[in-house]
Formats: sequence, structure tokens, C-alpha cells
Amino acid sequence: MARPTLLQQVMRCGLCLLLWLGLALATGAQAQGIESIMAPGKLSQSHAKYEDDCKQCHVKLDRKAQDGLCMDCHKPVGADMRGKTGFHGHLEQPLTCKSCHTEHKGRDLKSAEFDQKKFDHSKTDYALKGKHEKAACDKCHVAGKKYREAAQDCNSCHKKDDKHKGALGPKCAECHTESDWKEAKFDHETTKFPLTGKHVDAKCTDCHKDNVYKDTPKNCYACHRKIDDQKGHKGLYGEKCETCHGTKAWKPSSFNHDNDTKFDLRGKHRTTACKDCHSGNLYKEKPKQECYACHKKDDKHKESLGTNCAACHTEKNWKEVAKFDHEKTQFPLAGKHAKVECKECHKSVMYKEAPKECIGCHLKDDKHKANLGKECGDCHNAQDWKNTEGRFKHDRTKFQLRNAHAAPSVKCSACHKDLTSFRNTPLPCLACHKKDDKHETQLGDKCETCHNDKAWKGTSFNHGKSRFPLTGRHIVAECKTCHLTLRYKDAARDCYSCHKKEDKHKLVFGVNCESCHSTRAWTTWTFDHDTRTKYRLESSHAKVACAACHKQAAPAGKDAAPLGTSCVACHRSDDVHSGGFGPRCDQCHQVESWKKVKSRVGQGADK
Repeated sequence: MARPTLLQQVMRCGLCLLLWLGLALATGAQAQGIESIMAPGKLSQSHAKYEDDCKQCHVKLDRKAQDGLCMDCHKPVGADMRGKTGFHGHLEQPLTCKSCHTEHKGRDLKSAEFDQKKFDHSKTDYALKGKHEKAACDKCHVAGKKYREAAQDCNSCHKKDDKHKGALGPKCAECHTESDWKEAKFDHETTKFPLTGKHVDAKCTDCHKDNVYKDTPKNCYACHRKIDDQKGHKGLYGEKCETCHGTKAWKPSSFNHDNDTKFDLRGKHRTTACKDCHSGNLYKEKPKQECYACHKKDDKHKESLGTNCAACHTEKNWKEVAKFDHEKTQFPLAGKHAKVECKECHKSVMYKEAPKECIGCHLKDDKHKANLGKECGDCHNAQDWKNTEGRFKHDRTKFQLRNAHAAPSVKCSACHKDLTSFRNTPLPCLACHKKDDKHETQLGDKCETCHNDKAWKGTSFNHGKSRFPLTGRHIVAECKTCHLTLRYKDAARDCYSCHKKEDKHKLVFGVNCESCHSTRAWTTWTFDHDTRTKYRLESSHAKVACAACHKQAAPAGKDAAPLGTSCVACHRSDDVHSGGFGPRCDQCHQVESWKKVKSRVGQGADK
């Protein structure tokens, strides 16, 4: 039998196909297009509604367009791919959708299933750390919801573990870690109650009852009231425990009666219990400071000698009384006073009428003409009126003499021009040191800000309090590097004034050097063009030197001369079309390479 020719074989196949189509139509099959009939298999249940509409997923003669159609339907995935977020956005590019998701394999196909044990969670926006790495998927991903819809805040999963019942808000990560929920890392220094002394070792529950952390009292008495009631003062001394006690140790008391009150404790007063004098509430009933207030019961004289017990009695021993001695009066006799006859001061037998002030007897000897008042004893002594050495306590004035100011380094006459000008002497340093002011009064009269009284040439200026705190390499720079003269405020605060010679850009990028450079090292610089400008650098643009685009000097006050954002602004010389296709070069050319032209639908591959 003769073998059929090629034409006969084609005609037979075509005839068979027509017969098959006719049979399908004749048997009542649903009306379908030729593409649907020739499909390789049934679509999955989720795509079944598109079984007769192939163009929903396919573009004729263009397989690459299929991914775009997928992302048109699956918009969240498309957004991840474009924004490089989520699992799909972190995949190594380029990948097509069908690389992982197949179709036409029947209604029961689960095209989105994956091996949970091998899934790399670090490719998502939520990397697993600590105990999260061992947690089962269904602990966070609720059934019936997409994996991407899982909450990323702690409280969504750990609400039942919140012993604070929402009082501290939902930001669990501020105290807890992924390694152990019960392990807290809270820094108490960030609160209004930093922990010091024994508070550091105290348990949280000692102050925060029932895990309630907000509105915890900050005063000592709130926590230590029990101690005050059982072993302490029972509320008599008020609630300001810190006045006497410290956090280092509750005992002993740190209260210093001599420094913290107006009543110095001497003699037996020093060993007397507080309650012996302070019998009532300290902050409501302050005891008087006169001896008689406490020693009335000890007064055997029944007030016949007045209430000034100290005239005869001492703090050393109440019962120890010396025979009357002028040393025990308000006017002890000292020096030449001890040799003066009584009648020289006491003009009558009314001894109390005798003047106690020096000026009462020494008015004729006052060379200061009452300028210093009546307290002659502050400077003069009873041994020799003219000898004042060591008597006057300058520390009792508003100007203490220390270091180089102290005698014998400086004489009184250096500041006080004569015997009548001791008062109202100017206190500012500049009053005496004007000739030493090399800053020409530019820094004001607060010389002590930098200079000290040990030596005028020694300085201790804190640059951190100035308008230009020192950081990085500025800390080790010598003052004279920036301050060319002692008129310190004349020094410029902008980088360019000092670093002009380091400007390799020749003012192309302006004078705001700190936009890229830091004080740590001039050669260390960084500028993120994507976040700090409106023009993102992509592909080949990211490798181009700054000077390739920025060639003109920056305008005054600007970081760099403004450039156009259209391609033709830089690539005009590359435009072989002589502007024939307009300034939108990016419609055909790619950022990766100027010579690489984008493909057009229906025109073949890239040229």
C-alpha cells in the first residue's frame, strides 16, 4: 500500500480535529473558545472562574507579561515586589510567578503551599529571634487568614501574658526579650526615680505591689512607713525621711545638726537623744533655741537672774557652775580689757547699762568714720587696737579670699583704696583684673567662667556650654587652631571657615560641609542621595561620581547647585536624536546602560 504524502497526513489530522470539535458540540458541551479547549489541564479551584477567559492570565505571544497580570490580581504581592517588602519582596530577582506557583493541574491543586519546616522566616519583614525560632507557625498565624496578615506587635500574641493588664501599654519589647518572657531589661534610670544605694538590689515587688508600675509613690515614707512606726519616730518628724536617711543605708542617720540647723550641738547636747528636745511634731512644733525653753525645770533661781542660763552654765555640765567671771558674760574681758578698771566702762552701778559695742568706748579711735559699722571686734583685738592681722574673717563677706587672693599674696590696699572704702567694693573679677583681660571685654566680666583664683593664666573653660560644643577631632584640637586671636567670639562656627583648604569640591557643594562630613574624621563622609534629595540614584547612577553631575559652584547658602531631574539635563550630548523624541530619555533608555534600550510590546527583545 502506498505511503500517504505529507499533505494527505495534514489533511487527515485537520479532518480529525474538525470531527472531534463537531462531536464535542453535538454532545452538548458548554460553549468554549479554541484556547479553552486546548488548555493543558483544569485550573485550581481558586482560578476556576477564569477557565474560559485565558486573557486574564495570558498575553498572546508575550510570556513575560504574565507576571504583571498576576500582580494586577494579587495586589498585595505586587506591592511587596515593587517595594521589596514582605516575603515576595525579599526574593532574589528576577523570578517569575510560575517558578513557584503552577496551574492547569486540576481543581485540587494548592499552588501556594510550602514546606513550613524549611521556610526561611528571615526573608520576611519579621525575622524570628530567641524562642520565636522554635514556636509553631499556628501560634502566630491564625487559621483562615493569610500569612501576611499575622500581627507583628507583641501584645497581639502575648496579651494573656501581660501581668500589667494593659497599664504599661502594648510596647512589651521595651522590657521583655524574645529569649525569655519573664526576663525583663527595664532601665529604671529612664524614669523619674533612678535607683541608688540599696534600692538597686531591691525587688520590683517591694515597691510595685501586684505588678502595678504606674503611679507608684516616689516619697520615702510611702515604702518605709512601717519602719518609722515600729522602730523610728512614729510620724513625729514628718515624711521627708531623706532629710536624715540615705539610700546607702537606713542607719546611721546622716543628719548634721550643726550644718542643717541654726543650733549647733555642743557638750552634752551632742549625746542627747532627739526626742528629749523634739517631743512634738517636728514640722509643726519647732522647739525654741533658748536654754530656758528646755532647762526651766533646772532653774534653781526662779528667774531671778533672768533666762540667760548660759551666763553661768555651759553645755558641758549643767551642775558645774563657775564663780562669776566676766568671761561668762556677753562681754568677756580679753587683752587690755582685763587690766582696765571697772569704772572705765561701767559709769554707774547699773552694770547692764554699760555699752557692749566697741564703738561705745572707741569712737575716737575709729579711722573708718563708721563706714564699717560698730563691730570693731571683727578686725581689732583687745590686746592691741592697731594690730588687725589675722582678725578679720573675709570669708564672712560676700567675697571669700582663697588661693592667690589670700594673704599675704594680696594686701588689703590692692582692692580697698583707703580706710573708708572697705564696704561696697566691686565684686566682679574685671574690677581688679581689667588690665589682665586680653579679650578686650568681649567675654564680659565673668572671668571666673574660665579663670580661677589659683593662677590667672590657668583656664578651665567648658566648651560644651558654648554655642559650639566640641565633638570628634575638635576635642583634641588646640584653641589657637580656631581662635586666631583672644577675641574668642570672633571665631567662625561654620566648617568652611576653618576647612577651606580641605574643600576638594571647590565650592561646588557649597559651604555646609557638615552635610556630608563629620567631626570624627574629615575623610569619613556619607550622603544618602535617596533620602535627602528628590532624585533617587539607581543602577549605574549609584556608581557615578558626584562631580559628574554637579559641576557648577553652589549658590550662596545652598548645598549644591540645583539640577534638572530629566535625563536630558545630563545626557544632552548623548542624545543622538537631537531632541526629536523629547527630554524623556527614560522611556526608551535604561538606567543600567544608556546603550541598552527598553523593549516594546510586539517589537522583539532589547536592542
